Amino acid sequence: MTPLRVHQICDAYVDDYARLNPVAATEFGIGGHDDRLPDLSPDGHAARAALAAAASAAIRAARPADEGERVAQAVFAERIGLEVEIHQAGLPQAALNVIASPVQSIRWVFDLMPTASEADWAAFARRLAAVPAALAGYRASLSASAAAGQVAAARQVRQAAAQCETWSAPGGFFATCADRAEVGDALRADLRAGARAAAGAYAELAAFLRTELGPEAPAEDAVGEERYALWSRTFLGARLDPREAYAWAWEEFARIEREMAEAAARIRPGATPAETAAALDADPRHTVHGRDGFQAWMRELSEQALADLGGKHFAIPDELMRLDCRIAPPGGGAGAYYTNPAEDFSRPGTMWWSLPEGKTVFPTWREASTVYHEGVPGHHLQIGTAVATPGLNRFQRLLCFIDGHGEGWALYAERLMREFGYLDDARLLGMLNKSLFRAARVVLDIGLHLKSAIPAGTGFHEGERWTPELGVEFLSTRTLTDPARAADEIDRYLGWPGQASAYKLGERLWLDLREADRARRGAAFDLKDFHTRALRSGPAGLDTMRELLT
Repeated sequence: MTPLRVHQICDAYVDDYARLNPVAATEFGIGGHDDRLPDLSPDGHAARAALAAAASAAIRAARPADEGERVAQAVFAERIGLEVEIHQAGLPQAALNVIASPVQSIRWVFDLMPTASEADWAAFARRLAAVPAALAGYRASLSASAAAGQVAAARQVRQAAAQCETWSAPGGFFATCADRAEVGDALRADLRAGARAAAGAYAELAAFLRTELGPEAPAEDAVGEERYALWSRTFLGARLDPREAYAWAWEEFARIEREMAEAAARIRPGATPAETAAALDADPRHTVHGRDGFQAWMRELSEQALADLGGKHFAIPDELMRLDCRIAPPGGGAGAYYTNPAEDFSRPGTMWWSLPEGKTVFPTWREASTVYHEGVPGHHLQIGTAVATPGLNRFQRLLCFIDGHGEGWALYAERLMREFGYLDDARLLGMLNKSLFRAARVVLDIGLHLKSAIPAGTGFHEGERWTPELGVEFLSTRTLTDPARAADEIDRYLGWPGQASAYKLGERLWLDLREADRARRGAAFDLKDFHTRALRSGPAGLDTMRELLT
């Protein structure tokens, strides 16, 4: 029997994984699975673990036929090898947090589904009807993990329960999700029945989390160095020296803090960054009103970037000249995020923004660089280029997102827009605050999970060990972040160890790679060419990317 080629192994894995995880299939635009949900029971996790183990063995035995397959083999082996380790540690079966666990993904997947036809709405109804079984399997996995001594921290359990209650409440997401369907009476009845069943299942999950899992949940939030190392490798694709990264992040934080003070002084001489921010927030030239006004602003800014940057600074495929911009449904975390285009681009890449409830005036100076982060030249350009590059296999184009690579690029993209001259002093202050915030994330992500000491010379509780309360205080007083958002951020870091550090550490590598390429090529170095080569090579873990690009 002729052994499978590398690209064949990778493509086959995409088909098998989409079958076992229909939510991921919808997320990554792989058709044919939009009416189903994954089996979240222990049996479902065992099936996905077996798939990863078989694929890992197959890719290690494969012999690449060319350079493209050599690269693909290295990327796939690193990613799926980590998937095996994560399953062996029992982490997917016990997954529960405030941002990236089945609690959120089962609700969120309905945002991504097509609704242009009655056939689309029929698939929507079937998936709604599948929510109770999916969440019953999820409860079984959480119970089995708890019996084995593995339970998410009490903080995550409480907050996830609150999310479930928001979505299942009268007037919540499921109660209203079918109202916009223009369909016949029979299908409308199916949609409403499915929505009631889904809302009931989320209410049942909330009760389970509060009354059954909650009493088993530990108060301790930190995961410790060993577990943190595994999660960090997952998000970075590299082995992290946490102490070096922690020290570097403090240095980076201090550098950006100084630069922010200089930018603020240019806007309002003698004012602090916080005082300048307050003045900008009150300035009608830097604000928009209402959710519709904010959506129109983000759409206009992203469309301008697409028009300006294509051809001049980047090779932007024609398929990416459309970027959808939407306001996210309430109930999730605050902030912006991006969702992939469909494999055939029938669904465009989309920038979503979750706005605070009750707020009607939005300062745009704070958020301009985020539009570039999520749109162009950030995620939309990076992820969309991979989807549109024919030389990559389907795993590279669709399933392979590594936070250090992807979020690192998007943070680097914000910096690029400064270099290209798109940020006046007000928007620069907003961009610097975002960068300061990402440096703080490295400090807090590592510091909270490893209970690191706060160094001397930082001017903040020197010598003390990090606690969640100190984390909220740090974000609230040393960055331009309001206390409510700061508390949400700390919950995120504690429930998603290793992910928050990936932004700034990934940006550091992108900058290092650019300067290494500049040094190697000398006068022949071309920035547009560097970006084109880097993006068309597809995603990779940071260690793999360093090897491939140097």
